[in-house]
Amino acid sequence: MEKYAIYAIVIAVFVIRLAFLKISKKNEKNILENGGSEYGVKNSKRITILHIIFYFGSLIEAIISNTTFDKISFIGLCLLIFSMIMLYTVVKLLDGIWTVKLMVAKNHKFKDHWLFRTVKHPNYFLNIVPELVGIALICHSKMVSIVVLPLYAIVLYIRIKEENMVLETIIRPNGSYK
Repeated sequence: MEKYAIYAIVIAVFVIRLAFLKISKKNEKNILENGGSEYGVKNSKRITILHIIFYFGSLIEAIISNTTFDKISFIGLCLLIFSMIMLYTVVKLLDGIWTVKLMVAKNHKFKDHWLFRTVKHPNYFLNIVPELVGIALICHSKMVSIVVLPLYAIVLYIRIKEENMVLETIIRPNGSYK
């Protein structure tokens, strides 16, 4: 029964991610319709592909290894819950402009909130990283982690560089809002 808990958790988080993807798609459409732009298209595709590979690879590894829910899995679940709370928080704070892609709304201003001042990229460091580590711990997915996480780190590094460029050259010059 404990192994089915792992499958249920991974599938539930994947469904939650799909719900957030729906929000992203709605925001992307509004941003583009109102004169916004997208940056880093190729890297966004890489991130999406690696995210899906990581989820399904971890789940497959858990099934093949007949992994059961244990103390390590519990730590992973705690990280995963934290990451989902942070995803929800970031989406709420960036209401209407949060997307999984690197999108910039017309006259996009910097959101001056303590979270963004304290953690430069909370969506990456407080959501994606703990989410992936949490999934890896829940599933005990060693092989997937060894192969996919270094690739993910590279594309996330590229995304952060792209986002920093957009922040400094486009968003911050437009000012900020609370």
